[in-house]
Amino acid sequence: MKNVVVIGGGTGLSVMLRGLKQIEDINLTAIVTVADDGGSTGRIRRQFHIPAMGDIRNVMCAMAEEETIFTSLMNFRFEGDDEDVGGHNLGNLILTAMTQTSGGFMEAIRTFSKFLKVKGNIVPCSLQVITLYAIMEDGTIVRGESNIPEFNNRIGKVFYDKPVEPTREALQAIHDADIILYGIGSLYTSIIPNLIVDGIVEELKNNKAPKIYFCNAMSQPGETDHFSLEDHVRALQKHSFEGAVDIVVTHSNKASSEILEKYKKMGSEPIKVVEKEHTFDILYRDILSFEDNLIRHDSNKIRDIVKELIEQIG
Repeated sequence: MKNVVVIGGGTGLSVMLRGLKQIEDINLTAIVTVADDGGSTGRIRRQFHIPAMGDIRNVMCAMAEEETIFTSLMNFRFEGDDEDVGGHNLGNLILTAMTQTSGGFMEAIRTFSKFLKVKGNIVPCSLQVITLYAIMEDGTIVRGESNIPEFNNRIGKVFYDKPVEPTREALQAIHDADIILYGIGSLYTSIIPNLIVDGIVEELKNNKAPKIYFCNAMSQPGETDHFSLEDHVRALQKHSFEGAVDIVVTHSNKASSEILEKYKKMGSEPIKVVEKEHTFDILYRDILSFEDNLIRHDSNKIRDIVKELIEQIG
């Protein structure tokens, strides 16, 4: 049985895990960022001083054995102003209550994962309440994960303003991994926030397992404007180490001109390979869907690609 570790956050990570949970004979672990400070998650972490749980909640629903009415309710957001329950996700409130009654955030995750029959392990990268910062190429410093994409600037580096202790479970999962996946998701606010937690990079360096990056299909306004595939990899390397990526999976699909024009108006453009020589392998695969004129990664196609990669490593 192969140990498969996925590092990331945001909705993209959930898309991956929705496919990966279908693979038999693997031990699946998701290492999830807790740097989110916006919306319901941000309000709860400020009021109760507990790690950000929004991405954890999404991952739980994606990894549940069956996605039922209850998992849908986990993502239900109450209407109203930001007072009382207005604006909160039901799942966030449940996890908050369980954190207070079960003895801690990690125990709440374990208990609720059992209830949802989660197929795999969900591990926050840290149990601290942490704030992500970005320093832009012009020297501007931006505080808060939710604020970083709002600046019309180019990100130089993201960092924390204090030492961040990793969870023992995250370090152990990376240590034991047979294959390590990054993505899919916001480069600077979903994937890299995990890598810059103390001790994570050291474990990644020490484990010689193949490290595979599932690159985004489109640029993210305010975060990866005009980025190439190579720019994405360089950002990962800059925040970790030179050999952090062995293989990049990118799409071989062709979006219609109508869809691309729609995304262009939103400030998003296709991520392209622009250089001829690389220190990593590139796999071009049919990995996207264009349902409802949206460019999205397909969970089942990701499942098939990862199965192929697992078979390759033997």
